Amino acid sequence: MTEELRIGRRRVRVTSADRVLFPADGVTKGDLAAYYADVGPALVPHLRDRPFTLKRYPHGIDDRPYFAKQAPKGKPSWVPTRQFRTWPREGGSRLVDFALVNEPAALVWMVQMNCVDMNAWYSRVDKPERPDYVVFDLDPPESRNGFAQAIRVAHLVRGALEELELRSYVKTSGADGIHVLVPITRRSSYPDAYEFAERVSRGLEAENPGLVTTEWLKKKRRGVLVDHRQNGHGKTIASVYSVRPKPGAPVSTPLHWEELGEKVKPRDFGRREALERIERHGDLFEPVLHGGQALGPALRRLRAEAES
Repeated sequence: MTEELRIGRRRVRVTSADRVLFPADGVTKGDLAAYYADVGPALVPHLRDRPFTLKRYPHGIDDRPYFAKQAPKGKPSWVPTRQFRTWPREGGSRLVDFALVNEPAALVWMVQMNCVDMNAWYSRVDKPERPDYVVFDLDPPESRNGFAQAIRVAHLVRGALEELELRSYVKTSGADGIHVLVPITRRSSYPDAYEFAERVSRGLEAENPGLVTTEWLKKKRRGVLVDHRQNGHGKTIASVYSVRPKPGAPVSTPLHWEELGEKVKPRDFGRREALERIERHGDLFEPVLHGGQALGPALRRLRAEAES
């Protein structure tokens, strides 16, 4: 079944709209397209002018996805691209034409390409080496109270940042974790962002052994991983308001810090809840778009404390 959605002045064809992408829930490709058309005005500002990586699920979320950085052939002429050099794991380098999701219609076209969640760089095309924010990716342990621990750790991260006079914003990852973002001015580099996140994370680990860890290997890990390694050129995380490829089609949803309490569950927020929250609160992540916080003073303070 093919559907045609009118989004602004564009028409986007969604083929196989009745294909079920979430087998346990019956959520179809058409359902995803309708959600992204609705959430587009709030979501697109968080993707605009950022190189976009397609994570494609042509056979649904129970199958392995495949990643595509190169913009697909046959893309609409109104989906712009920008070329950047990448360094694949297998070695060497290559030039890639990254698609840019600069309008809601492009978001729906990504669903046509079988994308479930939306993943873009932390930096924009005009200053690709200068991230807009630092990311703390919290991954709870696989235990009954793992997410409750992650909530505690998120507030510890917030407190450490407040001591450094930096505001932070929180969202559910939509999967099992929590994302804390620190919007910064576009003067700091990716290595600066990485170093800052590592120093904060290792400081919290030292102060809270058993609760906070920076250990990458799961078999060695005790507590909630505060992952600073997500800060790097070309790294992506699922954008705010992204549907995630998990049972129930949960959405990565921004929260007021005061809302992040023990009653919150990792998958409390679906498409309907996300849209209702935007209607009620507006975009709680809108301040992330404005940066305005210099990272340099906080980073210098952390370095000085480490040397004293």
